[in-house]
Amino acid sequence: MVKSVRELEVEDLLNAGLTVAEANQLYRLLRDILSQCLSDTDTDNDNQPSLIWRHLVTRKLLKPSFPHSLHHLLYHSVYHSAFHTQHASLPLYWFPSLDNSKRTNLGRFMETHAPQLLGPSYKDPISSYRLFHNFSVQHPQLYWSLLLKELSLSFVEPPKSILDTSDPSRHGGTWLPGSVLNIADCCLQPSSHPYKPDDSLAIVWRDEAFHDSEVNRITLKQLRQQVMMVAKAIDATFSKGDAIAIDMQMTANAVIIYLAIVLAGCAVVSIADSFAPKEIATRLRVSKAKGIFTQDFIARGGRKFPLYSWVIEAAACKVIVLPVLGDDVGVQLREQDLSWKGFISSANQTRNSRSDYYSPSYQSVDSVTNILFSSGTTGDPKAIPWTQLAPIRSAADGWAAIDVQAGDVYCWPTNLGWVMGPTVLYQCFLLGATLALYHGSPQGRNFGKFVQDAGVTILGTVPSLVKTWKNTKCMEGLDWTKIKTFCSTGETSNVDDDLWLSSKAYYSPIVELCGGTELASSYIAGSPLQPQAFGAFSTASMTTGFVIFDENGVPYPDDVACVGEVGLFPLSLGASDRILNADHEKVYFKGMPIYKGKVLRRHGDIIRRTVDGYIVVQGRADDTMNLGGIKTSSVEIERVCDGADECILETAAVGVASTNGGPEQLVIFVVLKKGYNSTAETLKMKFTKAIQSNLNPLFKVTLVKIVPEFPRTSSNKILRRVLRDQMKHELSVQSRL
Repeated sequence: MVKSVRELEVEDLLNAGLTVAEANQLYRLLRDILSQCLSDTDTDNDNQPSLIWRHLVTRKLLKPSFPHSLHHLLYHSVYHSAFHTQHASLPLYWFPSLDNSKRTNLGRFMETHAPQLLGPSYKDPISSYRLFHNFSVQHPQLYWSLLLKELSLSFVEPPKSILDTSDPSRHGGTWLPGSVLNIADCCLQPSSHPYKPDDSLAIVWRDEAFHDSEVNRITLKQLRQQVMMVAKAIDATFSKGDAIAIDMQMTANAVIIYLAIVLAGCAVVSIADSFAPKEIATRLRVSKAKGIFTQDFIARGGRKFPLYSWVIEAAACKVIVLPVLGDDVGVQLREQDLSWKGFISSANQTRNSRSDYYSPSYQSVDSVTNILFSSGTTGDPKAIPWTQLAPIRSAADGWAAIDVQAGDVYCWPTNLGWVMGPTVLYQCFLLGATLALYHGSPQGRNFGKFVQDAGVTILGTVPSLVKTWKNTKCMEGLDWTKIKTFCSTGETSNVDDDLWLSSKAYYSPIVELCGGTELASSYIAGSPLQPQAFGAFSTASMTTGFVIFDENGVPYPDDVACVGEVGLFPLSLGASDRILNADHEKVYFKGMPIYKGKVLRRHGDIIRRTVDGYIVVQGRADDTMNLGGIKTSSVEIERVCDGADECILETAAVGVASTNGGPEQLVIFVVLKKGYNSTAETLKMKFTKAIQSNLNPLFKVTLVKIVPEFPRTSSNKILRRVLRDQMKHELSVQSRL
């Protein structure tokens, strides 16, 4: 058992991997801190662990070069009582300072506007944060009227108002009615506030094959010229309003194509490069895409994986193919398809105007610029159209929660097929930050070296990626101390993995984010104005209100520790108001409780609120699961598994969280046909192969359980919740053995 911090001796520090000199020095400094905290009469016993930890991290005594075992020892010994008793409060690892809080986006904003908005009740950005957040929920029009000036927005026609709630059928209201702009043009034009001159760095990147080379750079002016060139080619090939897909790695070229499609007045159809042909075909069919941009291959980890061949298996529309290596496409193209070089040259030859100028297509703020996909509980994924409001919301959340500022270098290994791809793109270009892209696998040391060499200040992750970095020790010896903020989303975080990550930058905060494609943002997050706990959310996002309600739809009081389903206040700028292939009203509002005269918006999370107001996500209320940061449904998994072997009568797929946190594990329950036999291990291999071939090659089956029958409702529906709880209990018992 780990000792309490007051019981530690030099020998414990030596056993954790320190040298004799390091151990003696750290022990002496630790004893000084303990004496200081013990003599502080203003500190009660409950707050002493936080004060001790705060001294350790603010004085930078826990060096990134120290072994993880040392960081683990100190964290668990300082918070010994929290880990070894039924402690109600979460252990805190990061604390805002008053001086730094006033230099954050939101803190500066509060210092400027809150004295007038809140009156004498305003004190400072830290102590008045919750008061100001409540103001933003109660008065979103006023908050947004001020915040829009913080973003790089240029309206051709300004909005007639901030919010129109006159139409009762629109639960979320009508935001910025009458306004006209082109959001890609806003990304590309220089601005004085935020400071974004033509010579500022827009993108930095590196190909994984050239890990010892200099980081590539492109200025805002150069980016604008390249986007305009591609937009001209798109305009010559397609019609305004067409849906055009992208199925590529998130490279500099992919970003240029994305912005060019939007600049030309078309809609991007976002498809992740990991999808199998059937899933690509589904997304092209649902979106009615007229064309698709892709690569000949995916280059990752020194290997080449086919992509164009997958796309042509799925696509009947025109395909434009970029080479991943060199100037020529390394595949044989179909007759109707175009190489990248041919697409650009032939299209631009039809125009006599300057090759570096293209007049943007200006549209109303509610025009569709992006179609993303969010898996639901039906056979097809939900097609969520993003209007030009969605990027505004994404950028605003990055401004407030992540504190993205002009001059930051922002890296998040993701894909344009997932919500974080477009989100990071807009957060960078609407806030004046530099987008950092690594063309290759983020799992190894070469990615970490890029983070170091590019001077990344904000690094986004998913927990499974952090686990890989920690377990392989591939980032040892690299300097990540320029990172001021980490971000994490997509799945449940593991506390020890987050401890490892934060320690790499002298315990910079990890801003947890939880939201969805349909919200264009997070509904809960961390905040640079609040202390943070690993794996927890400290606040609702700005202007976002929610309640936690019980099984009968009755909301718990806002200040009560509880567990229940979350219901979101419906007025939310950027949130979806339509689904291309489903009934939006039915999906998000039907059957939801009414709160203060407004029907709540469904999100589907079960969350726990602690006694100190922090939020921990407990899982999904429906049968949607989260596998490696990708939301999918039980129905999709079961549809594939049911046909994997003739012995199968039916299957039930559930996602089960690991007992020590981290990503959900996929468990398949199976009922066999009468007279047939098989083993769980055999079926596990068959299911994994079927899922990776037909759904996503990143998914894998953790466990198969053969059972005689499934628990069911009176209407014969499978009770997956019961199966999930059964598996949680079994895993919990195993972990204690």
